[in-house]
Amino acid sequence: MVEEERGGTVLDVEVGSVGGRSLIALSGEVDVYSAYKLRETVKNLVEEGHYDLVVDLEKVAFLDSTGLGVLVGGLKRVRNHGGELSIICNQEKILRIFRITGLTKVFPIYASREELQAKVEEA
Repeated sequence: MVEEERGGTVLDVEVGSVGGRSLIALSGEVDVYSAYKLRETVKNLVEEGHYDLVVDLEKVAFLDSTGLGVLVGGLKRVRNHGGELSIICNQEKILRIFRITGLTKVFPIYASREELQAKVEEA
């Protein structure tokens, strides 16, 4: 686990796997001060050959436009390699941001790791 703090913002990042995909589990706030950590994690995973990524936002307290930009950038990065970036989120306040921006049409969004796992198993 990596914990970064800049400008009072803390973002914990853990990398693992779920359903055969690389999992980036976030905890804390993803904003202008901390989004660089998510960007670097995605960049490093793609450089290592991981093109199917899942970003778990279940423990994220706040997500701003910088964080959304990093997610869209990550999606473009993995799609360049035929991959996919999925989101796990069950928090209405964060899901609302995805709906307002139209990103629910761009990202596959799952309510839980179990829902994602079930979807992968049935495919």
